[in-house]
Order: sequence, then structure tokens, then C-alpha cells
Amino acid sequence: MNLMHIFTDIPILIVIFTFLTSIIFCVKKYLFVHKHLIFFLNFLVNFNKNDLNFRFKEIDEWMSVNPYVSAAWLEFKNTLIFSESVALKGEDDDLTYQEVSSTVQNIQTTVDPLYFFNEESLVTSKYNAKLLGTIPTILTGFGPLFTFLNIAIAFGKIDFSTQERTIASVAGLMSSMQVAALVSVIAVGSSLIFLIIEKLMYGQMCAKPLAKVQDLIAHLFDNISSEKFLFELLRETKIQNNSVSNLIVAMPNHFKTALNAGIASNLVPYLENLIFGINQMNKQLKENAKASGGSDSVDELF
Repeated sequence: MNLMHIFTDIPILIVIFTFLTSIIFCVKKYLFVHKHLIFFLNFLVNFNKNDLNFRFKEIDEWMSVNPYVSAAWLEFKNTLIFSESVALKGEDDDLTYQEVSSTVQNIQTTVDPLYFFNEESLVTSKYNAKLLGTIPTILTGFGPLFTFLNIAIAFGKIDFSTQERTIASVAGLMSSMQVAALVSVIAVGSSLIFLIIEKLMYGQMCAKPLAKVQDLIAHLFDNISSEKFLFELLRETKIQNNSVSNLIVAMPNHFKTALNAGIASNLVPYLENLIFGINQMNKQLKENAKASGGSDSVDELF
């Protein structure tokens, strides 16, 4: 059979056109996902766990305005636990900051980050994954569909009216049977080729960047269960309550000590100086009285 005649057959052209269109669609969508994953990855490498507290606003603004990851980020942000601190004023009115929990020193999450930044949210939801998954089935289904269609058309063209027409129709039947078999071969072959190309492209363009993104996200945000965090808060609260109780118990003794020290350091020297001044004044009055020959009324007074 003429090769050009085979590849100009409409069922074969339909199979080839579907195969090429599917490859182009697959490449286009995987390139789209690959570009955004690499862009996301290049942004994440600029951050580390230690300075995330100070640069959280930067990462929050970028994530919120990026439509590729904004939905996953908004859900993930609700699970974050920040390292809160309490401002304490010292004796010299200097503010010092003490962490609420000794174990929460950075931004942590109560849910595994991979629950939000997963294959479905970062890859398969960005294109029609269900349609792409059914393409091999569609290509395979074209095989028996067009095979039996060609056979049915070929049997309908058989003419047994004369010997010449019978021979010609049988020859046409055999040619149609060959094309029908070839349609099945091309359909199944294109389905297998598409599966191989699609899996290889997905692994290189989607799976590897996704794994790197998930690894960076997991390193930036430590996972801590909400029960553990509440336990840490309870432990820190008990420690602070114990310190306050001890301070209240020791406060009377400290107040007594401070009062005695204040009297000893301030009031006693003042009284001593006052008595010394009075004695000096009394002595001076006595001397003046003796010099004038008068009675010592001051001495009688004291």
C-alpha cells in the first residue's frame, strides 16, 4: 500500500493530530509550572530560619501578592506560631525582653508545611491534570474505535453482484483491514510514547523543583504540635507564678530591711546633727549668761 495513502487516512490523521496536540499541551503546562517553581525556589533561598522573625513581613508580602502560591500561603499562615516576648522594666528603667517560651525561638507551625505546599497545590492544580491523565486512554481508545469503524465501512462496500466487482471489493476490504490494523498500532504506540514523555518531563520539570521547594519550606518553619506548644506555655506560666509567689513571700522582709536601712542611713544622722546643734546652742547660751552675770535660765530649762 502506498505510504502516503496510509498517512492521509482520516482516522490515522486524527490519532496523530491528537498525539501532537497533547504533547504540545503537556510541554506548555509543564514549562509554566517549572518557571513558577524555579521563581518560588529562588525567592526562598534568600531566607534562613534565624532571621525569619525580622524578615517575615517581606516573605508575607511576596507570598500574598503572588497568585501562584497565595492561596496555599494564606491557609498556611494561620497555623504559624511566633516567638512572642514580654517587655520587662529594670531598676534603671531599662527595658529588657524575655521570651514567653524557651523552646519557641523562631516562627513555627502547628501543621506540617507539606500539607499546604504539596503536589496538588503547587503543580496539578495549575493545569487540567485530569484531562492530561486521560489522554493516554483517549489515544488507546481511538485504536479499536477506528479499527472497527474501518472494518464496518469496508464490509459495507463489498459487492457480490459480479465477479469483477467481487474481486475489487475484496481487494478494497483487505486494504481497509490493513489501515484498520495500522490505526490500532499507531494509537497504542502514540499512547505509550506520550506516557513515557509525560513521565520524564514531569519528573524533570515539576517533581524535582517541587521537592526542593518543600525541603526549603520545611527547613524555614519547624513543625511543632499545638499540644506541645500549650504545654510549654503552661510550664513557663508555672515558673513565673512560682517566682511571683516567692517575691510576695519575701516582700515583707525586704520592706523591713529597706526601712531599717533607710532610717539608719538618713534619719539617725539627721537626729544626731540636730541634738549636736542643740547642745552647741545650749553651751553658747550658758557662756553668754556667765559673761553678763545673769542667771542661768537656760541651764534651769534644760
